[in-house]
Amino acid sequence: MLQIAKILKSNGTDGGLLIGVRDIEVGQIDLQEPVFIEFDGLPVPFFIQDLQQRGSSKAIVHLNDITSLEDAEEVVGRAVYIEGEWEEEEEMDFTGWTLLNRGERVGVVTGTEPIPGNLCIYVGETLVPLHPDLIRSADPDRQILDLDLPDGLL
Repeated sequence: MLQIAKILKSNGTDGGLLIGVRDIEVGQIDLQEPVFIEFDGLPVPFFIQDLQQRGSSKAIVHLNDITSLEDAEEVVGRAVYIEGEWEEEEEMDFTGWTLLNRGERVGVVTGTEPIPGNLCIYVGETLVPLHPDLIRSADPDRQILDLDLPDGLL
């Protein structure tokens, strides 16, 4: 099972749910296949009756058998899954690369931590996320990685 979303809150009184989508785009959700929500540790299938995209990573969904505000409130905060497995991506090894933050030298990458869905690198004892949105540039020839890290991360 792959987690694709989290139910953020109920929407309306007819069982609507606001979901936050992760690791895929809203348009990639197959409306012909069930999604699953765990109850007592077991995945329970639900079919999407209606899906309305809200921004790039949120959607309003209506699932079969969730038809009231009370039903919706019962699943708020739960994860939404689909059947399958993520394809393994070949991860680049940045060990030995020089890490820059906005052009300023931070240190040398000493290792990687392949957290599913979020590759991280070690610079000494510090674990740094290597999200595509944070990468300013990568120069494989010179082995220099320049990131734009949030203030306070280091």
